Amino acid sequence: MKKLLILSLLLPCIFIFGQKVELKTVTDSSQIFKGEIAGMPITMQLNYTGIVDCSQYQHFVNGWYYYDKYQKKIPLSGIYDYGNLYLYNFGDQQKQSFKILQDKITSPQIIEKTDSIAKKLNPKERLNFKNENSDQGVSGNFYKGTKIHNAQLFTKNNMIYRYNNYIILPNNKRINTYDVINRYGGNELISYASDHTGHRVLLYFEHSSNFNACGMCGASEGEKGYRVLYFTKDWNYKRYEEFLTESCLSNIYDTKVVKSKDLNILKFTVNKTTSNPAYTLKVDVKNALVVKSK
Repeated sequence: MKKLLILSLLLPCIFIFGQKVELKTVTDSSQIFKGEIAGMPITMQLNYTGIVDCSQYQHFVNGWYYYDKYQKKIPLSGIYDYGNLYLYNFGDQQKQSFKILQDKITSPQIIEKTDSIAKKLNPKERLNFKNENSDQGVSGNFYKGTKIHNAQLFTKNNMIYRYNNYIILPNNKRINTYDVINRYGGNELISYASDHTGHRVLLYFEHSSNFNACGMCGASEGEKGYRVLYFTKDWNYKRYEEFLTESCLSNIYDTKVVKSKDLNILKFTVNKTTSNPAYTLKVDVKNALVVKSK
C-alpha cells in the first residue's frame, strides 16, 4: 500500500480546518543536560556521531562538560548504550584517542568492554552513568586519578538521538509524540475535529519497526497506520488510539484499500494474522475518527 495514494486523497481535507493545529518534525542529534559532580553543578552537551553496529540505541557521542561556576569546556567522547553512558576526557589526545576507541568498538559484545578498552588509552577523567529508570535522574560516577565522586544528570531520559513530532495546539499548548506515543516519530497531521466530548487529532504514521537493524523486523519497511489523539475542551491531552494497516511486528501485510464514494472516508481491509482476526478500518477524515470492526 502506497502512502502517496492515501495522502493524495487526504491533503485537500487538511486545510479545511485552518491552521490552529500543526505538526512540526524536529530530529535532535544533540542534547544538553544539567547535573552535578561531587555536588558541584555541571552542564553537559553530547552529540550523536553514528551507531556502533546495528542499533540506534548504541551509538558514539562527542561533546563537552563544564562546571557551571567556571564555564570552561572540558572535552568528552564515548558511547551511549541503551541509556548507559561511558564518557572520557583524553586531554590533548582527545581526537586521536576517540578515533582509536571507535575503531576498536565494532559490535554490541565489544561495547561491554568499553571501559577496559578506554582505560588503556589513559583518560584523564571518566564519567560513567547507569540508566536505572529512576525518578531522581541518571546517576553514575566520576573518576579522576584515584579519586571517585558521585555524579548525576537531572533527567529521566538521557537519549541523545530523538525523533520529535511536536503537535502545536491552541491556547499556546503543545505535546511531543516522542513523550506520549513512542520514540519512532514518522507522524503526519491529517485533520482535527471537535464535538461535545472535546477535540480529536487524526495522524497518519509510518516508522521503522525496530531501531535495531539486526533484530526482529529491523530491515522491514516498518509500521503504518493511523492514530487518533483525544483532548479535553481545553486542549489537555487525554489518550490516543492506534490502528495498524501494515506491520512487520504484528505480521500485517497486503492490506487492501476499499473504494469509497465519499472522499472524506477511507476504508481498509486488514487480513487475518496468526495472532489476530481480520478487521476493517473506516477512517473518517472530516470528523478525525477511525472505526475498527470485524
